Amino acid sequence: MKTNDWICNIQAGDKESFRHFYEAYADYAIRTAYTITRNREMAKDAVQETFIRVYRQISSYNPALPFDPWFYRILTNECLRLLKKEAPLSKFEHPDLENDPSLAEQSFDHLSVLYDTIQSLDDAHRIPLILKYIKGFSEKEIADILELNHNTVKSRLFKGRKRLKEQLDLTEMEADS
Repeated sequence: MKTNDWICNIQAGDKESFRHFYEAYADYAIRTAYTITRNREMAKDAVQETFIRVYRQISSYNPALPFDPWFYRILTNECLRLLKKEAPLSKFEHPDLENDPSLAEQSFDHLSVLYDTIQSLDDAHRIPLILKYIKGFSEKEIADILELNHNTVKSRLFKGRKRLKEQLDLTEMEADS
């Protein structure tokens, strides 16, 4: 069964379709939420609240539009809400993504420096980069998800890539010395 079929069935009140939808989306949602929040418990809370909101607001979803940006906008907003609520604590957390096997489908050993560098970026640049290069959303979809102007997203992606490159170059120079 495809996502559109699940959505139609969920809108009609079919709880079994919601269970299938949850099973299909939960792992990706947890990974995305963890990457945004950098905190496993906060990610779980964000995903739980996201699925509750999706269930309650499914009638407002327009099936003529793609579902994933709608879903990830809710997830991202929930992550940002929790980050704002926990702001003083989250600034001091530095997770080690490559050593968390529950997040990985494959080994991230060769990507550890990249992930650490992405995680060190500020939220305004880190989150659009995650949505673009890890989740595969278009700039327009990212603008919809983050409720930003398309040009703002383009600018943040450009600056984020630039900062990422600068940090990776600096890390490489430190490793060479």
